[in-house]
Amino acid sequence: MARPEVLKAPRSRPGWPTLVGRDSWLAHAVARAPVRVRTKLLVAFLVIAGMLVVVGILGVRFLGQSNARVERVGTLQERASTYETIETQASAVRQELALRVGTMQGFARLTGAKSSALGGRRWVLVDRAIASALSELSFSTNERLYRFVPPPADERVLERIHDQRQVFTAALNTVSRLDVRGLTGEKLRPFLAAAIGAVNELSALANDLASRTTTQASALIAENQSAYSSSRDLFVAVGAISVVLALGLGLILSWSLIGPIQRTEARLGEIAAGDFSGQLDVPNRDELGSLSANVKRMNDELQRLYGELETASRHKSEFLAGMSHELRTPLNAIIGFSQVLRQRLFGEINDKQAEYLDDILSSGNHLLSLINDVLDLSKVEAGQVELDIAPFSLREALERGVVMVRERATRGGVEISTELAPDGDIVHGDERRVRQVIFNLLSNAAKFTPDGGKIVVASAQVDREVRVSVTDTGPGIAPEDHERIFAEFQQTDVGLKQREGTGLGLALSKRLVELHGGRIWVESELGHGSRFVFTLPVETEERSHGG
Repeated sequence: MARPEVLKAPRSRPGWPTLVGRDSWLAHAVARAPVRVRTKLLVAFLVIAGMLVVVGILGVRFLGQSNARVERVGTLQERASTYETIETQASAVRQELALRVGTMQGFARLTGAKSSALGGRRWVLVDRAIASALSELSFSTNERLYRFVPPPADERVLERIHDQRQVFTAALNTVSRLDVRGLTGEKLRPFLAAAIGAVNELSALANDLASRTTTQASALIAENQSAYSSSRDLFVAVGAISVVLALGLGLILSWSLIGPIQRTEARLGEIAAGDFSGQLDVPNRDELGSLSANVKRMNDELQRLYGELETASRHKSEFLAGMSHELRTPLNAIIGFSQVLRQRLFGEINDKQAEYLDDILSSGNHLLSLINDVLDLSKVEAGQVELDIAPFSLREALERGVVMVRERATRGGVEISTELAPDGDIVHGDERRVRQVIFNLLSNAAKFTPDGGKIVVASAQVDREVRVSVTDTGPGIAPEDHERIFAEFQQTDVGLKQREGTGLGLALSKRLVELHGGRIWVESELGHGSRFVFTLPVETEERSHGG
């Protein structure tokens, strides 16, 4: 019994890392886990989802920390800006006061006066300018207008600035009253000295507060940059590790499933090709393990059944081959004696007897042809057909086939013509078997071509093979029957209606053509005739097919 050829499943390429490869211990450990495949997939999904949750939590945390640091920097920068404003305004008050106690040039700068006299009511304009600068300083040191809450250390410094501002304000008010009265000299000196001391202390406190806050802001910015870099690197590292772990887990799980599936697929391909000697090794303790066990049981059962079928097929072939002589000998005697009687070699016969003898001869020849087809097909299946390979004329073989069926075709008014190519005439093969194929195709064409139809026998060389075609104008063959008619005991609906033939001619022709290394097929549509084509190699090595 012939075994079908099946493409085997591709083997996976070697060289995968042993940690996550198909043969890694992790993949084997996952495969041997006594849980269902659905549970393994669910666990893998949960692990990967957990990794994504961890990455998400870290991202939210890092984002919150970054926002907090930005808010701190913004608040500190606003404090530094406010304190710098206080420092600037304190410096302005100090400069105005320096002009107040300075030379005539300073006085002229503030008042526009050109008199050389100092003191008196002319200083009232200077006092007003100093009071104006002091009012701006008072506005800047009003904590109720701040958009932030000063820390305790800043609060203490601001209180001292407030105290010195009050001292300066009191001294300036006294000086202003004396200037309005026109007093100068020693009476003003102690108040001016108090104002100078207060403004110097106020300016120093504002400078210290602004410098310290600016330094803190710069340090916090540098700290934020460092913290951002560290958080970014940590987040990227955790994300990369999560991706690597997810990929590794996916590979391990996939190999624990794909590996057994590939091995099972390869083993099924071997079984389909008729190889029952292999073993399927799947360590899984899940559905794939159960599938492997079922494949093993199927392999054993198919091996047993296949052996029984081979034995039955061998017995059938041996029986038919052994019966060939017993079947043909009495049938040949019947045909031979009927021919002797029909030829009136032993006396005259009447018309009725002649009619009966014609029926006997026709039935005997048909039965002999049927027996020959069955025996030939059985021998081919049993590998007992030996081809007598030799060069022969294909043209001559085709012309002999046409001669053999011409009489039957002519009776129905069917025209037979040939279109034989001059090249490819000499082919290598078993001439008797090729003529048998040609006769089968021509007989079918003559059988199914209606009266007045046409049959064309053609040959042509295409590449390294010769193509022979038999085209008729018969009823045609449905597309779904193109493959079926080449199987044993298969006929179309038209053939069954004619009740002629057994469905063995095309099956035997297919086997004989394939033994020569050729192909045979049909091109046909219902109602448009049929074209049967077979090929033969132009040159083949001499070979024989035996049992």
